[in-house]
Amino acid sequence: MVSDGRKVALAQAVKIIEGGKLVIPASMRRAMGISRGDTVVVELLPEGELRVRPLGSAIREAQEIVRKSVRRDRSLAEELMRERKQDAARE
Repeated sequence: MVSDGRKVALAQAVKIIEGGKLVIPASMRRAMGISRGDTVVVELLPEGELRVRPLGSAIREAQEIVRKSVRRDRSLAEELMRERKQDAARE
């Protein structure tokens, strides 16, 4: 656990290497479900902390935000397709 009460699953000191690269330890990559070639999202939090998470995790969070903000009877995909068709017709 860290000083502000948040739980930490794993912690390990690592060095920044040439080119500003950070090597994520294998045990953490396995725990995160990521491997070589995967895309991750890196976020700088206001407290100066760096957050690294799998792309799928970030996508699921964004989908949840949209899900909470859009009525169930509204289809954003259909609206986008309709707008694209209207744009194409104007060209």
